[in-house]
Amino acid sequence: MAGQPGLAQDGRLTVELNKFEDSDGTGCRAFFLFRNQTGMALEGFEVSLAILDQDGVIDRLLTIDAAPLPASRTTLKLFEIPETGCGDISEILLHDVTSCKPQNEDETDCFALMDLVSRAPAALVK
Repeated sequence: MAGQPGLAQDGRLTVELNKFEDSDGTGCRAFFLFRNQTGMALEGFEVSLAILDQDGVIDRLLTIDAAPLPASRTTLKLFEIPETGCGDISEILLHDVTSCKPQNEDETDCFALMDLVSRAPAALVK
């Protein structure tokens, strides 16, 4: 069922913010799980995130490249959010999918295929 941690429906790409970890006072490390049940291996997958502080104000924009995402697999990716403590993040907004390229195909719009889940203290929304 979409929206429940750990589950991905066929034809969907579930992006899960699994946990945060402070990284030696330099920022916050975010652990993401990408559960690709789209039936397509994605050789290109890049998203733009807005990091919101505890007041709901955009603190920074961050572009992450999660490719490659093999079909029918769960992939773990770690990303650094510099100069921001994990406790200072209230929400992460996926505001744009800048690249979604299935293997041997043209770029496609993956936004509608995505389900977002968070197990971390901050919400992950689109």
